[in-house]
Amino acid sequence: MLKIKDLSKIERPREKLIAKGSQNLKDEELLAILLGIGIKGKNVIEVSRQILRKYSKKRLLQLDYKELSKIKGIGPAKACTILAAQELVKRALKVRDETLPIINSVKDVIAQAIYMKDKTREHLMVIYLNGRNEMIHKKPMFVGTLNANLVHPREIFAGALKYNAASVILAHNHPSGDSEPSQDDLEITKRIVEASKIMGIDVLDHIIITKTKVFSFKEKKLI
Repeated sequence: MLKIKDLSKIERPREKLIAKGSQNLKDEELLAILLGIGIKGKNVIEVSRQILRKYSKKRLLQLDYKELSKIKGIGPAKACTILAAQELVKRALKVRDETLPIINSVKDVIAQAIYMKDKTREHLMVIYLNGRNEMIHKKPMFVGTLNANLVHPREIFAGALKYNAASVILAHNHPSGDSEPSQDDLEITKRIVEASKIMGIDVLDHIIITKTKVFSFKEKKLI
């Protein structure tokens, strides 16, 4: 039997997780970390692989303590570990972070972008939202005269991927006081919306802010 300590460090589940991140581990390697040790004649990865051959991931996580503890290689102590980890994830997914602002209207966007109202140069900001329309991040993206050749969708969606956003909202100001979109505004929005369809990340709106007026692409059915 090949023992875990006989593997190169980068092949050992814990070391691999530290070096490459948990998302890069195989299913049996993740289970091996929870189990910790193998059984006589089999190392922990072999035990994990054997368990996953018998039970799908979904089925394994549906088993109760009594069923888990009877599986060879798991037993009472590791059954508790698996059930505790599973319950912690379930609770985390149910928790809503009360500190995250909810963006459901143009007014909500203005509240986040109000600083741009009195700027003498154009500012473009991107608001990143999760699946519950909670703002997880907002980022100033551009300062200057907005030009379709200067604002790149890749910069906007690089942030969306970084923050794991489900959707984005664009907001920028018009120092001139005219809230109507320019030709560049229309072209920029069109390019970003087209890119969003490829990325699978929705563009919910593009808001133009002046000192006294607001223009919403969504309300004008331009998105």
